[in-house]
Amino acid sequence: MMRPRLRIYTGEEHEAALSDEPRVTISFGEFSRIVIDASEYDRTWLSDFEGETLQIPEDLYEVLAAYRRLRPGA
Repeated sequence: MMRPRLRIYTGEEHEAALSDEPRVTISFGEFSRIVIDASEYDRTWLSDFEGETLQIPEDLYEVLAAYRRLRPGA
């Protein structure tokens, strides 16, 4: 009987799988209108994507991070 062969997980397979997923381009305005509407109507599909990651421009991330820090009651 052969012993199982162990491998070190580096994450490269996961990254390669992610790069194979189809991508689309959408304006931030259109994206935000859709998400705001879905949030206002408490659409359950929003929670389906809660764990997903997004790639956004660094300047947008800085604005969002500053807003999160300065927002009252956050």
